[in-house]
Amino acid sequence: MKFSIFLNPQIPGSGYAAEENAKAKRPIGRDTESYQKLLHEVREIAVHADQLGFDALMMTEHHFHSEGMEFSVNPLMFLTDLAARTERILLAPLGLVLPAWDPIRAAEDVALLDQFSKGRLRLGVARGYQNRWMNVLGQRWHAAAARSDGSASDTRNFDVFGEVLKIMKLAWTEETLRYKSDVLDYQVPYPYDGIEGWPAQEWTRTFGAPAELDEEGKVVAVSVCPRPYQNPHPELWQPFTISDRSVIRAAQENILPWMFTPNPDDHAAKAKLYQEESARQGRHYKLGEHTGILKIVGIADTTEQAINTFGRSIPKDFAAFFGPFGYLEVLRKKEDEKHKPISPEKGDAKRMNDVEMALFGTPDDVKRGIQRMLDRMPDLEWFGLYMQGQQGVLPLDTVKRNLELFATKVAPEFR
Repeated sequence: MKFSIFLNPQIPGSGYAAEENAKAKRPIGRDTESYQKLLHEVREIAVHADQLGFDALMMTEHHFHSEGMEFSVNPLMFLTDLAARTERILLAPLGLVLPAWDPIRAAEDVALLDQFSKGRLRLGVARGYQNRWMNVLGQRWHAAAARSDGSASDTRNFDVFGEVLKIMKLAWTEETLRYKSDVLDYQVPYPYDGIEGWPAQEWTRTFGAPAELDEEGKVVAVSVCPRPYQNPHPELWQPFTISDRSVIRAAQENILPWMFTPNPDDHAAKAKLYQEESARQGRHYKLGEHTGILKIVGIADTTEQAINTFGRSIPKDFAAFFGPFGYLEVLRKKEDEKHKPISPEKGDAKRMNDVEMALFGTPDDVKRGIQRMLDRMPDLEWFGLYMQGQQGVLPLDTVKRNLELFATKVAPEFR
């Protein structure tokens, strides 16, 4: 098994843990001094994780977080900074929200970071679920936030995601790109019949890709540079894969799904679906192979100490911010009323621990939680520490100590 940390960068002094400070600096997301503190903490954590032997560091993409939460507006740029400060840890935007990107600009930026890091990049790709920013940045493709409800808007997002990814793959693998997309109303080149009047025709015929110009000197294809360091491109990952439709497409595209289904039985069922669809595509994975699971982890000398340390701030912020997006559903128990939403009051640390969204306790408690997953998926490939409510909320030394305990007391049992 391999181990990753998933950072959701939060500006220190924001959220309910520092309510008065967050109000005094409102909007704290535009406060430079506070943002510099965030950069310092994330850099410290990245270097620490690299030195401790964690296999990967993951970071999401979100925008317009004036409140200071989820502050990685450009994970590729953020990870470029971290690539220069680390030596071996894999770096993964988890994920790049494709319906908000131009496919060629995305392909170029990904290739650059893959070259900078000499192949340490793993590329997470996502659909985007927050309408405040997704509806703004996705407007060029008429793509709004994904709701995973099968609606026309959700299907449009699903289709745009697939088309952007297709064009990115072509940009990485084809020496010259010529493509017309009806899904995006996107042409390469533009106009598709060719770009007339390219002044440097002789230069391009001598040094450029052979198929860029036609006999009349029109640009009829482009060569997207550079190509990725890895051949044909970085391994693709996908965050928070919950719906069956997303699991199936991840299998069809050979994308490694990171799942957020706390109950080990539920996760095993999704892994089984992924395994079966992968087999139909000719890829025969063992159960749990090429999949990952994310959980909040908090380690202390006793379970009570762990809950007191890590469970005081995490539940309130999680319930207040993520609850309205539907994430409280991961806290559902069998005895809960089926058609009644989980109330924020139920999103406490004890319930997080009970449903195994979180593993709070001693190193042995955490090891038993991981083993319960391996009992159902013997070949689970990745385990990720979801650090929501830790960086930016708890003291930096506490966060680093938690990672150290996991790396030295838990991870060696499963490597």
